[in-house]
Amino acid sequence: QVQLVESGGGLVPPGGSLRLSCAASRSIFRINVMSWYRQAPGKERELVATITSGGSTNYADSVKGRFTISRDNAKKTGFLQMNSLKPEDTAVYYCNADLTFGGITYRDRWGQGTLVTVSS
Repeated sequence: QVQLVESGGGLVPPGGSLRLSCAASRSIFRINVMSWYRQAPGKERELVATITSGGSTNYADSVKGRFTISRDNAKKTGFLQMNSLKPEDTAVYYCNADLTFGGITYRDRWGQGTLVTVSS
């Protein structure tokens, strides 16, 4: 089936780092554009970062200079490297991607999310 699975979340102190992974099912032929979103307690879901199939990236102002989005096309996996983490980064992080499978492109597919908690 078409699916994405996030991993790498956890508890870290302020100033720490985490790397999140978003892996596509082995049946997926290709990941096209992909993004990371997050939803903090009591807040709406927001776009964190996006990377296109050509490697162009965009970041939310709140994470610019601290987070880096990347991808490994051979492994069909995307990443979000998070440095200098702040308590306000605490949220459930979701990956979202357009996936190609069986000659069809499936748009806006979501993973189940991984929890990141930044606290001392």
